[in-house]
Amino acid sequence: MGSKSQWRLLSVHAHPDDEASKGAATVARYAEEGVRCVLVTATGGEEGSFLNPAYPAQQPERMARLRRAELDRAAELAGYAKVVRLGFRDSGMAGSPSAHHPLAFGSIPLLVAARGIVATIRRERPHVVISYPEHQEGYPHPDHLRVFEATRLALKLAADPAALPEFGPPWRVPRWAWSLWVRERMQRVVEALRARGVELDWDPTERDGHDELVRARVDVRGYHARALAALQAHATQVDPTSPWWFGLAPEELATLWPTEDYHIVGIPAGTVLRDLFEGMPADVEMDR
Repeated sequence: MGSKSQWRLLSVHAHPDDEASKGAATVARYAEEGVRCVLVTATGGEEGSFLNPAYPAQQPERMARLRRAELDRAAELAGYAKVVRLGFRDSGMAGSPSAHHPLAFGSIPLLVAARGIVATIRRERPHVVISYPEHQEGYPHPDHLRVFEATRLALKLAADPAALPEFGPPWRVPRWAWSLWVRERMQRVVEALRARGVELDWDPTERDGHDELVRARVDVRGYHARALAALQAHATQVDPTSPWWFGLAPEELATLWPTEDYHIVGIPAGTVLRDLFEGMPADVEMDR
């Protein structure tokens, strides 16, 4: 594949494992093509559950330590060159006691949440930043909502010479992409599983999709296996027998839906790029 060694990408995620379940194949592809890929993870995932039957006797207080090691391994498998931890606490779901913890990412002041992202943007000078979308009605986790809000503010502040000068010279990110939940893709996976006689205990197609927001489809054929390996590295968080995650082989997934899909802020409806770096403005700065 052609080299993209001058390009840089930054992904912002809420918890360890989010980077493996959203866009890991994209990162694997770009990393192999030479893009420097950096991951920001906002929280330690303290409110995660032991979903793998191999961990029946684990203590909840061990969760953050286990998930830190899992994140390091998953990021390596996906192809991230660096992991930046913002150090906030997993909020848990809205209304839970953990949501009121003083370091809970979903409820801290927005500027506090954004500062670490600003610092990372100015240090790494990415050409593409990936976050979650603005509307997340299908899964309104406080930390996921805050990732969108904090990233939006960070992009503005990072470009402002007067804002947070302690983090270095300003950097205007040319492209902001949102990782999408595409309902049509979920429908194809569900139908393929049903053809095998597998019924899920939940219906992904009932969740609101972002199909109408797609502005880029990144071909990730050949990278599904890397993405699944990164997900399996989060051993506490995934059941290795889960049909949803592992019921179809990487080759089947590549046939069913060969792309990972994104919204790109500012790209008009009807335009669908084949690459997150396609059509960058000619005056984009390349140096760091």
